Amino acid sequence: MRFTLPLIAALAASPALAEETLLTLQDGIAATLNMPEGEGPFPAILMLHGFGSSRDEVGGMFAMEAAALAEAGIASLRIDFRGFGQSGGDTGHHTVDRQNEDAEIGLSALLATDGVDAERIGVLGFSFGGGAAIQLAAARSEVKSLVTWSSVGDYDTDFLQSMGQETFDRAADEGIVGLDLGWRTMALKDTFFASLSQHNILTALAQYSGPFLGITGSEDYYTMYSTPMAGAAAGADVEAVVIDGADHIFNVFDADATSAEQVITLTTERFASTL
Repeated sequence: MRFTLPLIAALAASPALAEETLLTLQDGIAATLNMPEGEGPFPAILMLHGFGSSRDEVGGMFAMEAAALAEAGIASLRIDFRGFGQSGGDTGHHTVDRQNEDAEIGLSALLATDGVDAERIGVLGFSFGGGAAIQLAAARSEVKSLVTWSSVGDYDTDFLQSMGQETFDRAADEGIVGLDLGWRTMALKDTFFASLSQHNILTALAQYSGPFLGITGSEDYYTMYSTPMAGAAAGADVEAVVIDGADHIFNVFDADATSAEQVITLTTERFASTL
């Protein structure tokens, strides 16, 4: 069966940047480190991709964000969750809990990187990765600034809306379900679906007191969470930005890509001002 999910989109390859270093982290997690020119120490951002995506993200948006951050004197590490991109493992073991474990591994690697200022760490999450970014920020005091793009707001509700009850039922009955995402196929076990209801994103935001910026597009399903997320965040420096006319992936494949460029500029400026 083929699904069209609002939280994922077709991937586009992007060229590697000269400043980038390819790494393999704990448990076979593939990562790309981008360091600015100079000696540092630099503030640094961990970047967490969306469901079914990979560390460069749709249209190369994470690769472009990494380049913009480096130009602003900010390092970054973007990872492939296990089972996605070039990381080891398979999607059959993917759950919210394992995604959160991978985010922890990424954060630990970033903190241990020479030239990174461990006192100035931020996290950026896209779509499903937004949930992981929020939960990481809530769990780890090292995270001093948080930005999300088109973030999932309720794991269980959002996947039910995009995949349908039949998919949930098949996973429960058969233990595993195959998905055709359009650009790749994957299999998810019933453990993935069971994990969705065990994590509350708004509760996690209430446990994070640092700066938070949530960016969504006005044409995206997840814009419905823009105000509730801003209200749930515990910090004083909270901002919700809705890009007029933008979809879930900020129209990155449009000829001018102005919405995507706006998101990258907003994000870079936000991290530069809060770290």
